[in-house]
Amino acid sequence: MSSARTSTRRLPATGGGTVTRSVLPNGVRLVTEAMPGVRSSSVGIWVPVGSRDESRALAGTSHFLEHLLFKGTETRSALDIAAAMDAVGGEFNAFTEKEHTCFYATVLDRDLPLAVDVVSDVVLHATVLARDVEVERSVVLEEIAMRDDDPTDLVHDEFALALHGDTPIGRPILGSVDSITALTRRQIHGYYSRRYSPGSMVVAVAGNVDHADVLRQVRRAFRDEDGPDPAARSRPEHPTSAPVHAVHVVEDDTEQANLVLGGYGLSRHDERRFALGVLSAAIGGGSSSRLFQKIREERGLAYSVYSFSAGYSDTGSFGVYAGCQPGKAEEVLGLMVTELDAVANGRLDDAEIQRGKGQMRGGLVLGLEDSSSRMTRIGKSELVYGDVLGLDQLLERVDAVTPADVAAVAEELLNRPRCLTVVGPFGEHDFDGTV
Repeated sequence: MSSARTSTRRLPATGGGTVTRSVLPNGVRLVTEAMPGVRSSSVGIWVPVGSRDESRALAGTSHFLEHLLFKGTETRSALDIAAAMDAVGGEFNAFTEKEHTCFYATVLDRDLPLAVDVVSDVVLHATVLARDVEVERSVVLEEIAMRDDDPTDLVHDEFALALHGDTPIGRPILGSVDSITALTRRQIHGYYSRRYSPGSMVVAVAGNVDHADVLRQVRRAFRDEDGPDPAARSRPEHPTSAPVHAVHVVEDDTEQANLVLGGYGLSRHDERRFALGVLSAAIGGGSSSRLFQKIREERGLAYSVYSFSAGYSDTGSFGVYAGCQPGKAEEVLGLMVTELDAVANGRLDDAEIQRGKGQMRGGLVLGLEDSSSRMTRIGKSELVYGDVLGLDQLLERVDAVTPADVAAVAEELLNRPRCLTVVGPFGEHDFDGTV
């Protein structure tokens, strides 16, 4: 694979670093960010495969596979993989989302060639043996049990299910006890063979690195890999409409009520996502936010109160969360509804919007203080947008948001049909008619 066939270009700087992008002949995209002032380097391989790519029978396969790839490759055992990273004091991990999976490692800058070799070996050459499937099946089932025992996590999975229904985007990333129990080695390995197309992957590296050196390492790691599968399936679009369930109660004998109230949001490609970010910060992004002040500071009804949004390729969600004593749930919910209604009708003042913009700016800058966070930003940006915006460009987008922009997004999103999900010691119909 000759360098003459590899296209390379510089991108806008990200927080002082130099970002460079290359595309290998087989379609693999490499983005690096040079951070000369640090002694660490982080590498991540981003795969455009997540739980949204699963049928009902394969629910949880993406996450199950994430576990299995660490169990051994054609040339390394699980112990070999762990020992190689431990020997250099490195960190090696992975995570699965709705639309992508990432395998990443952080090491001293001098050990980056080892990290690139190990991470790429795990992603490209895993054996997925039957005995490992059985071992990791138990681990994943324990993970599901842990999620079920943590109502603050469970309520968000149940909210997605209530909002989107029993669809790939609505089902939990972990899968269910039934789906994980039924999965076979053949199904999982087949999913791996079909979905993990090297030519669709993004390799992101940040830290004290030289792009040309990293490019040689990545070329070597991917030298025998084919390009993208021309028959690769696209995801079916998820129509944005009313929530599948207006009220969804999960009865659980807990000492706290966990409430999520929300609805459909914006896709990650919607240019209004910056206005939504400001709106979310103003509603529940910090201690000065509307809901934090009204629910916690003024009335002491809850310890944890916040807003959140998620954007996918064709849809999104927006919601607010509160955790409180069960006896206070009705009052807390009433305040959540009242404040969302007020914001929907334009009653968010300029000072709140300016604080929301300040929170977004601070989050962008302060979240880029280490090589791992820089790697995550450039890798995800390249994977989902096909480009990497510089930090100054992002800050300009935030600064350009006007009160009118925020009001328009609030009016549209917060007047849509809402979905309430509650996990706590309640009956199925205790919250009927509340939203």
